[in-house]
Amino acid sequence: MTTAHPVDHELIQAAAHLARTRCRGDNHTMAAAARARDGRIITAVNAYHFSGGPCAELVLIGAAAAQGAYELDTVVAVGDRDRGVVPPCGRCRQVLLDYFPTLKVIVGNEDRTRAVPVADLLPESYVWADHQLEAG
Repeated sequence: MTTAHPVDHELIQAAAHLARTRCRGDNHTMAAAARARDGRIITAVNAYHFSGGPCAELVLIGAAAAQGAYELDTVVAVGDRDRGVVPPCGRCRQVLLDYFPTLKVIVGNEDRTRAVPVADLLPESYVWADHQLEAG
């Protein structure tokens, strides 16, 4: 059962604005926005490359760290060309869970968006963070 949380519409707007204004051509087709624990909004775009460039959510993790935001509460990705909210791919789901186990992810479309725990997007998943705890 998925537990829904209040949707952070400001995040969706920030990612949509970035997708409209910065995603041009085939190199940048997705934008992501996250709310840091301190309230800041961090944004990023993907870096598409035929060899497997990083998704917007992964670029966002690095951008957040570069800005000193190591704890994120909520994330959303939005596609260019008015595609709206796009759920994270499998790799991003796993990485987001590993970095931020309590993260909420906004999914759904138009007026049916909802914020769900990242763990709900990967039921019975391997948790890399558990390995780090055991090693320490």
